[in-house]
Amino acid sequence: MRVLLMSTPVSTHFAPSIPLGWALRAAGHDVLVAGQPDIVGTAHGAGLCTAVVGEWFDALEPLTSGLPEGKRPIEVGHTRVRDGHWDDVNKIWLIHCRYMVSQYLALAREWKPDLIVADPLEFSALLVGGVLGIPVVNRRWGVDPAGFPGQEMAARTMGTMLGRLGLDGLPRPALVLDPCPPSLQVPEAPAGQGMRYVPFNGSGSLPDWAGDKPFGRRRVCVTFGRLTAALNGLPLVRTVAEAGGALDDVELVLTLEREFQDELGPVPDNVRVVDPAPLNLFLGTCDAVVHHGGAGSTLTASAFGLPQLVLPGITDTFVVADRVVGIGVGRALDEAETQNDPEQVRAALRALLDDPGHVTAAAKLRDEMAAMPTPAQLVPALEELAG
Repeated sequence: MRVLLMSTPVSTHFAPSIPLGWALRAAGHDVLVAGQPDIVGTAHGAGLCTAVVGEWFDALEPLTSGLPEGKRPIEVGHTRVRDGHWDDVNKIWLIHCRYMVSQYLALAREWKPDLIVADPLEFSALLVGGVLGIPVVNRRWGVDPAGFPGQEMAARTMGTMLGRLGLDGLPRPALVLDPCPPSLQVPEAPAGQGMRYVPFNGSGSLPDWAGDKPFGRRRVCVTFGRLTAALNGLPLVRTVAEAGGALDDVELVLTLEREFQDELGPVPDNVRVVDPAPLNLFLGTCDAVVHHGGAGSTLTASAFGLPQLVLPGITDTFVVADRVVGIGVGRALDEAETQNDPEQVRAALRALLDDPGHVTAAAKLRDEMAAMPTPAQLVPALEELAG
């Protein structure tokens, strides 16, 4: 079987497909990742072969365009999606599809896949599958309030493009794979086939410091991903470091790209600033996680059964924060004023660590995830789908 993995040009959108790609390869199938240069490095780092389609997209540019110097998106108030209105966020992927679909069609005609797997906002996958008669599987990346509204918008507005391709309407996916445990997923998301989240946070070596946990201190991992720092987020990182520094019984492990570490400046003695490393290598030594609401950070922390403090900043991360709080797994500060106040961050950290209910809820979520079928267990279903 030949499987084409497609993705919007954002590495974190693509990463949840990687364990499924491994499972398909281990079962003897050919797997090819088709995408723009933005995701090629991630695919190669995971040992998957690629076909480069199109030019660099740079998803950071739309987020930084018009952003005042030194301000985070949350501080200018235009990144929170209220009342479920996702069209303004998703229309960029509609425009993206118009430019990319012909190139993906050409590749698929040449490579002749039996099955296509793509994230829900890569609308080109549905069009390619519809034109060529290839079943398409959508694979969510985590808590997903945006994917199904995006496809509804595409179905409403793609009439001219669909007609030009000989399609009566936007084809529907043959199957939706969902790595998010049902209790954490947004209730309005259409039901999908659960697939256990297998953490992939890049490749790397076990950090030397991982086993060096100070006696009598609880370890809290702070991970905001590269995007937060790039979006003027170093003041937030400093605030969290200051807040953690006031907790004598806590060691804060703060992951930050080396290029930003000098600019961060000095931190309290109980804050360890480290280069990014795969979270799955050291979260087993941690007692809690502070993160930005990204899908990878959220699901990896959940897979380890850790309480979470979410400090969201853009679009769907606010929904992630709501879901984490809603099921009791953690806490959130979702306003710029509270995120910028070390005392409020410190109080949220203290409450996160001292409330045993969060530990119980996090363990329950971990067990729920562990009971979901693995990517390898779902390969036969994909084989049957592809015929």
